[in-house]
Amino acid sequence: MSENNVPPFLDRIPPVMPPVLIAADLNSAGNASVLHGLPQKEARWKKRLLLLSIGISLLASIAWATSPRAKLLHAPETIASGFDASIHSVARLVDNAIDADITDHNLEKANAANWHTLTRRISLALIGNGLSLEEMRVLEQLPEDKRAVWWTEYLLKDRRSSDYLAERWTRATVGTNNGPFLIFRRRKYVDWLADNFEKGTPYDVVVRELIEAKGSWTDAPQVNFLTATMDENDNKKPDAIRLAGRTSRAFLAQRIDCLQCHHDYLGKVNFTDALSENDDHGTESMETPSTAVANRTGEQSDFHQLAAFFSGTKMDNPFVGLHNSAPDYRIKYLNDENESKVTPTVPYLRELMPETGDSRHKLSVWVTHPKNKAFARATVNRMWAILFGKPLVEPLDSIPLSGPFPPGLEILAEDFSKNGHDLKRLIRTIVCTDVFQRDSRMLKETGSEAVEQEHEDHWAIFPLTQLRPEQVAASIHQACRLIAIDESSSIVSRLELFGGVNDFTKAYGDQGDDEFTQQSITIPQRLLVMNGSFVSERIKHNPIMNAATRIASLVRDDQEAVKTAYLATLNREPSGAELNAFCERLKGTKGTARSEAMGSIFWAIINSTEFQWNH
Repeated sequence: MSENNVPPFLDRIPPVMPPVLIAADLNSAGNASVLHGLPQKEARWKKRLLLLSIGISLLASIAWATSPRAKLLHAPETIASGFDASIHSVARLVDNAIDADITDHNLEKANAANWHTLTRRISLALIGNGLSLEEMRVLEQLPEDKRAVWWTEYLLKDRRSSDYLAERWTRATVGTNNGPFLIFRRRKYVDWLADNFEKGTPYDVVVRELIEAKGSWTDAPQVNFLTATMDENDNKKPDAIRLAGRTSRAFLAQRIDCLQCHHDYLGKVNFTDALSENDDHGTESMETPSTAVANRTGEQSDFHQLAAFFSGTKMDNPFVGLHNSAPDYRIKYLNDENESKVTPTVPYLRELMPETGDSRHKLSVWVTHPKNKAFARATVNRMWAILFGKPLVEPLDSIPLSGPFPPGLEILAEDFSKNGHDLKRLIRTIVCTDVFQRDSRMLKETGSEAVEQEHEDHWAIFPLTQLRPEQVAASIHQACRLIAIDESSSIVSRLELFGGVNDFTKAYGDQGDDEFTQQSITIPQRLLVMNGSFVSERIKHNPIMNAATRIASLVRDDQEAVKTAYLATLNREPSGAELNAFCERLKGTKGTARSEAMGSIFWAIINSTEFQWNH
C-alpha cells in the first residue's frame, strides 16, 4: 500500500463513478403472516421455535465461516507448501531470459506483489473467481511466504480448477456455439476434459484422443470434438475444413485458415522442414533455435491436405456413432478447371508422421510428437494467457514456426515436452516465476502511459486485464457468500452459482472465441453491475444467504466489519482512508439499517475498478 493510501494499480486505469450508497427499499408489507387453520397460540409457538432454530444454526455457521479456525475441503496439512526443485530451476531460466530483455530495453522492474494480490491472481486464473472469506481465513494461518504456493497446490487438487480450465480449453477446441442439438453434448465434453485434467492425464494423450475419437457422442464424450462441426441437416460427416482450422489453431498455434482459398501471397504463413539443432540438448539451450532452412510460404494445398485427414470420418448409424473409412477428399484448387483428389499430408516435418495406422491416428501422432515444437509452444502460450490474462505471443493462435520467439517461451515449451506434457507442472512453473509474482505498478511513477505500456510488453510489471464476463459473475457471487462454493457445497448452492453465472454472462456479453482480445467495458455492462438484479439480490438484507447481512449481524465492531467485507470482496485489507470512510457509514447503525449499510459497502466495492480487473 502506498503512503497516500491509494490501492496498487488504481492510478494506472480510469477511475469508476464515485460509490453511491443506496438504501434498500423498505418492505411496505410489514404485517405478520397468519397461519390459517391453526389456533393462534399453537401457531405462535411453532413460529418461535422455527425462528429460534434458524437463528442458532445461522449464528453457528457464521461464526464457523468467519473464525480463524475455518476449514476447507482439503485439510491444510495434506497440501504441499513448496514446489519441486526442478520447477524452481526452470522458472529461474525463464526469469533470467525475460530480465535480460528488460535490461536491453533499459526498463525498471516492479517489486514483488503482496500475498493478497498473488493469491487472488491464482484464484482468478484457476477457478474463475476470487477467494471466499473462509479461504482467506485459512490462508492467514499459514506462513506468509508459503501462502501462494500452498494455494496453487490446493486449487490443483480442487475439482473447481479442472472444471474451469476444461471450460477454457473447450472454447479453443469446439468454440462457444452450442453446436448441432442432436449430436453434440457440450456438457459431456467439458466433463470429460475436466476428468482428464483432474487425473493429470498427459496433455498429448488428451489431444490424441480428441483427434482419433470414434463412437457415440454420449458414450465417448471426446467424439464431441468432431460432432461439434457437423451439419444438423446433413449429419453423416464432420466438417473437415473446420476441423483442420481448429486443429491447426488450438493445438499448433498456426493460422492456416486463409490457405483454404488461395496461396499465401502476403508471406504470413511460413513452413519449414528443419528441426532445431538443439532438439536433443538441454533446456538452457532452447531459448534461440538455429536458423531455419527450407523455409517456404504456405500454399492452398497445405490446408486441404490437412483437412483430408478428417475426410474418412463418417456416421452411417447414429447408434454406433462415428467410425473411420478410407479418406475421400476432393477440392477444386484456385485456377484449376477440375477437382483434384487430395491425399492427407502434413505441411511440415513429414518424417514425424507414422507410416502405419488410419489417417487420423497418423495426424494425432504428428501433432503431438515431441519434436513438433509447435504443439508445446501453443500449449505454453495458452496457459500463460490464462494465468496472466495476456499471451506471450499475440495473437494467441499464431506463433511463427521459425521464430523469433519471445524470451521464456522456448524454455517452457522444452520443459513441457520433456516432462510428459504435464499441464499442472506447467502451471506450477509459471506461478513460480518472478514475472508472475510482480506487482502491477512501478515503485517510481514514470508519468508516461507509453512507458507503462512498454513495461507490460516486456513483462517488467504484471499486466492489467479486465475480468472475463464469467469471472465478474462468479467473483460477485462468491464475494457475497461466506463459504467457498466447491464440490462439498450443497447442490442448491452449486446450481445457484451455475445458473446465476450463465444468466449474468449472457446479459453482460460473452467475447466468444476471441477470449483474449482486450475490449473496453461498455456503459450497459457497467449499468448491469450497478443496477442489475444479480448484484442487488446478493447484497440486500438476507440473514440466511447474503454475506453483507451476516457480517453486519455478527461482527459488531465497525472496523472489523469493514476489514471482513474487504477480505470477502477484494481479498485484501482496506487502506486507512477506506477504513475510515466506511466505518463512518456503519457508525451507530443497528439491525436492518446496519445490514443495509453493509450491503451498500459491498455494492461500492463490487462496482470499483479494482474488483473488476485482474492486477
